[in-house]
Amino acid sequence: MNPPIACCTAPHAHWPLPFALPGVVLTSNRFDPKALAVDDFQRAGIQPPASIQRSVAKRQAEFLAGRLCARSALQQLAGLDHVPAIGDDRAPIWPAGITGSITHGTGWAGAIVARSSQWQGLGLDMETLLGDERATRLAGEILTPDELARLDPAQVSLSVTLTFSIKESLFKALYPIVGKRFYFEHAEVLEWDSTGRVRMRLLTELSPQWGHGVEIDGQFSVQDEHLLSLIAIPC
Repeated sequence: MNPPIACCTAPHAHWPLPFALPGVVLTSNRFDPKALAVDDFQRAGIQPPASIQRSVAKRQAEFLAGRLCARSALQQLAGLDHVPAIGDDRAPIWPAGITGSITHGTGWAGAIVARSSQWQGLGLDMETLLGDERATRLAGEILTPDELARLDPAQVSLSVTLTFSIKESLFKALYPIVGKRFYFEHAEVLEWDSTGRVRMRLLTELSPQWGHGVEIDGQFSVQDEHLLSLIAIPC
């Protein structure tokens, strides 16, 4: 067992989202960049890539926290002692037969994994809720014209933050499948409700299977000032 790490709590498995998914493991922890110690990576048994070694304490701490969660999730799912490397596209490289996603917000990191025979893609994203003024200012950059037309001024903070987050989750879930980048304007949120359900639609052609008009379900939860969203694509 690795010794305690100054900047991160030990990852634990739980399900902070409203709808549990079979065969999926989610782990999370807390981290504090101000508590980062020079030997935290060594204590964790994780070799940081050069880009992380050169980065500021915040980036180092969030990377370490996320990789600790990923390793813990892989251990629980498949008994693997593995830390995903960073690919050329900056996405995590998962072991063969595994799909997953890593995210981090302010002081919180999480990772989700499943066997790729059961789930094609997973996208997890954590965001701090935007204030109403900033949400209103950013709405035109994040929302499509139809999303803007449906925007409820009384829920601008939640609506804009959710739209941003769920589109990030969609990208994380679909990019490994289609191998093509896409952006905020290439998908829209059709509807969401207080139970945490989200329905989305693609507005671009990504592959023969994933084309304009394909609809995708997601889910989200809000805890304190953070929003967590997930897109899980079954086989």
